[in-house]
Amino acid sequence: MPLDQIEEESEMGFLDHLEELRWHLIRSFAAIFVFAIAAFAAKTLVFHTILLGPSRVDFWTYETLCQLSELLNSEALCIDKLPFIIQSRQMTGQFAMHVTSSFVIGIICAFPYAFWEVWRFIKPGLYPTERKAARGATVYVSLLFLLGVTFGYFIVTPISINFLANYQIDPTILNEFDIVSYISTVITLVLACVSCFSYQL
Repeated sequence: MPLDQIEEESEMGFLDHLEELRWHLIRSFAAIFVFAIAAFAAKTLVFHTILLGPSRVDFWTYETLCQLSELLNSEALCIDKLPFIIQSRQMTGQFAMHVTSSFVIGIICAFPYAFWEVWRFIKPGLYPTERKAARGATVYVSLLFLLGVTFGYFIVTPISINFLANYQIDPTILNEFDIVSYISTVITLVLACVSCFSYQL
């Protein structure tokens, strides 16, 4: 049998490619689902420590800025007051945010594995030169993704929360943020930073 015919028969058909893609996606979504369940179960860690962390003055970023202020003999950088409270004004507000936040954290935690699964499907279709140029893509993408999450959570989010909490158009107006608005803002800021860092690829 001619060599080109053997290669032609060894190639996967369209339905075979779809089946292969289906299993890669199933494994990716399974990983996201597992991490989402774990995040849902760890309610205290996810909400009190992580998501609500930037709303308290004992957050790592605020304490670091205060320590930096002491070194510089200036109180300009120290954030020791966040004049707002968080409320839930909707019947399903807390439960909806619990589910949504768990799903987002599941995506963030499972992203390196999910990207690796998708990359395993794409890689065989590349030319050798393209494979060589894209070597280590999973590591670089995951690293940039995690850098974006870290920068967004520890830098952009607390600074933004401090600005919005202290911004007033009139002293008689109190800042009482809804839990949906607060969590949505935190998630949006973090994912925006992830997009900016991932765009560097």
